Amino acid sequence: MPSSAAETPAATPSLPGPSVLRRSFLTSAAAGIATAAMLPDRAHATAADSLAVALIGCGSQGLGVARRMAQVSGVRLAAVCDPDEGRLAKAREALAADTAETDLRRILDDKRIDAVIVATPDHWHAPASILACDAGKHVYVEKPCSHNFHEARLLLDTAHRRKAVVQHGTQSRSNPLIADAVELLREGAIGDVLMAKAWNVQRRKNIGHMQPSPTPPGVDYDLWVGPAPLVPFQENRFHYAWRWWHAFGCGDIGNDGTH
Repeated sequence: MPSSAAETPAATPSLPGPSVLRRSFLTSAAAGIATAAMLPDRAHATAADSLAVALIGCGSQGLGVARRMAQVSGVRLAAVCDPDEGRLAKAREALAADTAETDLRRILDDKRIDAVIVATPDHWHAPASILACDAGKHVYVEKPCSHNFHEARLLLDTAHRRKAVVQHGTQSRSNPLIADAVELLREGAIGDVLMAKAWNVQRRKNIGHMQPSPTPPGVDYDLWVGPAPLVPFQENRFHYAWRWWHAFGCGDIGNDGTH
């Protein structure tokens, strides 16, 4: 995979390891110590302006969101980021991105990036979004917007403090059928709603029982774990299956329940 460092004339300084990020992230976010220039107001941008967007998290959902966002007039998918170099290379080719990074902090340090799509595992949603807001970026963050309620409050406070636009990826709310139904309820079509129940019935693939194993080549697992407790790599808590492990996901409540 081409190195994005080679595309940047100036040498890039080394970054603290993910273990440092794990220890200090929430404290730093709560204290609001991160400083960055605010994103210029683009409300009066001309049609010739291009909004540079970076995808952080190159799984199927992230690629789907990025492809749809790239269809919006004036939006350019400029960069991709993922700690799995295999996924990163595929996303870079699929989206024709100029830059590819394994470390999201390189993306956030790039002043050319205006906004980011956060489509990582759940445990990274709030930390990555908060860091992005503090770096002067606007954010589209996949659902759920946080791994717990406390992180959600930190993200909301940071968005307000940095005057950042943060869009939560609950796509069902944009569905015309759902939106029309909500409007009917608000107009009193069926009277006062005292209770509602929802069922979500689908068969999930069994993740099985596995033991820790060596990290696959090209994966920065320490960075993938990031702010979560560090546990040994295990295949059935990595790509997609992470959502069924509390340290990394929110189960089906955070997966489909958020809709």
